[in-house]
Order: sequence, then C-alpha cells, then structure tokens
Amino acid sequence: MKKLALHWKIIIGMVLGIIFGFIMNSISGGKEFVTNWISPFGTIFINLLKLIAVPLILASLIKGIADLKDISKIRNMGLRTLGIYMATTVVAVLLGLAIVNVVKPGNGMPQETIEKIKLKYANDAGVTDKISKAAVQKDAGPLQALVDIFPSNIFKAFADASMLQVIFFSLFVGICLLLIGEKKAKPLVKFFDSLNEVVMKMVDLIMLFAPYAVFALLANVIIAFDDVEILVKLLYYAGCVLLGLFLMICFYLVLVAVFAKKSPIWFLKQISPAQLLAFSTSSSAATLPVTMERVEEHLGVDKEVSGFVLPIGSTVNMDGTSLYQGIAAVFIMQVLWVEGLTLPNQIMIIGTAVLASIGSAAVPSAGIVMLVIVLETIGFPAEFLPIGIALIFAVDRPLDMCRTIVNVTGDATVSLLVAKSLGKIHEPKPKEWDDHYDEVK
Repeated sequence: MKKLALHWKIIIGMVLGIIFGFIMNSISGGKEFVTNWISPFGTIFINLLKLIAVPLILASLIKGIADLKDISKIRNMGLRTLGIYMATTVVAVLLGLAIVNVVKPGNGMPQETIEKIKLKYANDAGVTDKISKAAVQKDAGPLQALVDIFPSNIFKAFADASMLQVIFFSLFVGICLLLIGEKKAKPLVKFFDSLNEVVMKMVDLIMLFAPYAVFALLANVIIAFDDVEILVKLLYYAGCVLLGLFLMICFYLVLVAVFAKKSPIWFLKQISPAQLLAFSTSSSAATLPVTMERVEEHLGVDKEVSGFVLPIGSTVNMDGTSLYQGIAAVFIMQVLWVEGLTLPNQIMIIGTAVLASIGSAAVPSAGIVMLVIVLETIGFPAEFLPIGIALIFAVDRPLDMCRTIVNVTGDATVSLLVAKSLGKIHEPKPKEWDDHYDEVK
C-alpha cells in the first residue's frame, strides 16, 4: 500500500467499503455492527477535516492578502473569481434544465410508485426538517444574507464554522495588514505563515487515514439503502443528474485545456484525492483542506490565489448543487405540477438557483433546503411540497456525493484559471508528511 498513489489507496478503500456494506446489509445484525463499530471512524475523519478548515482559511487568506502588497490586486482577483464562479453556475443550471427538458424523466411515473414514496418519505423526519429549515431562510429579510456575512463575535463564527463570516474577518485582517505597512505587519504575517504550514502538515497526516475512513463512510452509506425498488424507479431522474454532472466535469476540463493550457488528464490526476474525499464526505467544506493542499502543492497555484479563491468557492460556488436543483425542480413539476412547466418559471429557476447557491451550506443535503426555496419561489403548490421532496429524497444522498465532486472540481478549476490569468502559477512541489523528519532528528 505504501508504494501506491494516494488516490489508488482511497479507491481501494471505497470499493472495499461498498462490498463490505452490501455484505453487512445481508447479514442479521450487520447494519448495527457497521453503525456501532465502523461508522464512527468515518465520523472522526470528517471531524478532523472540519477541525482544521477554519484555521486553514484564516491563515491562508490573511497570508495570501498580505503577500499581494497592493489592495488593487485584491479587487482584480475578487472580480475575476466571482465573475467566473457566477458564469459557471449559470452554465450548470442551463445544462441541467436542458437535460431534464429533453429526457423528461418525470413523465409516466407510475402512480403506485408515487403513492409508495409518499407513504414512505412524505412524513419522514428528514423531509420535514429540510422544509422547516427552508421556511426559516425564506422568511428572513431580503438583505439577511448580506447581514449574515458580518460577524458580531468572531469566536462564535469560528465555533459555528460560519465560513462567510470567517472569510470576511480574514479579508478584513489581511487588508488592514496591508494598510499598516510591511514593517509593522511583519510579525503577524510570519505567525499566519507558520500557522498555514502547520495546518497543511496536519492535512498530510490526516490523509494517511483517508483510505480507512472512506471505507467506513461508504459502508455506512450502503447500509442506508433499504428500498432498492424505489431506487430503480428513480433511475431515469438519477441518470439525468449524473449525466449533467459528468458534462459539467467535461466543461471544466475544456476550460483547463483552453485557458490554463494544462492537460485535463494531468489536472484530474492531481485533484483526484480531493474528488474522492468529496464523494465520500458529501461536504465541500470538509474537503476544503485537502482541496487547498492539492491545488497549492500539486497544481502549482500560488498561496495568495488558492487561499483567496478556494475558501470563497467552498461557500459561493455550488455548480453541482445548482445543476441538481434545476433538474430536481423540473422533475418534481413533471410528476406533480405539469401546468407549472412554463418558460417564465424555468427562467426564474435559473435566477433563484444561482442566488440560492451563494452561501448555501457546504454540508451534506444542503441542496434539498435550497431546492425547497426554489420551488416555493416559482409558486409550487404547498400541499404538494412534502410529496415533491419525498420523490427525490430516496436517492438524494448518492447524488449529493456526486454533486459534491463537481463543486470541488469547480473550485479547483477556477483557482487554476485565476492563477493563470494573474501569472501566479509555480512548478508543483508536492510535500510528504515526513519531509522534515530528518531535520527534527
């Protein structure tokens, strides 16, 4: 195993986890064994990644801004970053709507399947929880999303892992370091530079556990699939989402080849560990430390770019989620509200999905919460809403795993494009967890 590349180790862990999950599903007491004795190791791994996400954003963003040495460069980088993120999100939603309108997966859904799904999921605690969370967000004022960016207590923002607030504070500190002059800023800049190195070394150490963690995560996902019949009935819908996500990956690879002048195969090889972790964890926030490590050390993007682009991307760039929302919204309408399939409504889906993706929580199943908001915005009948969410709830977790891959790949792509446009790309220098072991001895 030591000679294998990290992505191969993770793939082996995933395959064995899936096989183990299916075996445990067929054995009496197998589910309880996985839940009690296997799943906790996956949870520990995710907790470790989340543990270092906030200090990594804080250190890398502050250090990156301070290294720019010119406030005007922040404006240039910020405008390019947000512009590309918004453009790719619009492409994702348009692609999703094109696929779902051509394939029409919701047409001809058997009534008995709808009734079975309704009985099984419409009153499910998970469904009602997502609807209630969406109601809270929708009832907030029009500028609440802007208000939420500004923390009243930065330590509370750290504790809650409120990424937008942490990003704002980091940007604020970085800009102020530029304004007080290099001499006075130097001690604090050196501190954050050292902190960034320490956290990146933590990433290297945590990744040693990754193959075993994804085994636990995938085994736990498999034992949750308890109704294969419903999954088969939703195959057309799931196929549409997967096709859209695949085409979105192809779109990124075209951008990498045309604008960054890099080999798509090389690009995929370098970021594959981050993609595989995104699939296993369903969280772009939990994957962020690994994404930053792969982009900086393996793609050769300078720290001041990756430290700025990637934390923002983990919050505002949800291309996979936006594509899914477009397909899911139209699919639900095809099944339950055909008369709502008008051009104005679909145009509204585009705008709402793009706006909803900004600030969407980078955690598992956050896309369903945003989907509820999208459906309510176009006037979807309230009495059909629990049934509509129940329709897609059965296959949401595996699709969530796949769309998180797209979110993470999009973040890496945009960071490479921005770095290329600013001339901030260096020769990749991968580091190992024991690089300085001999020096310590």
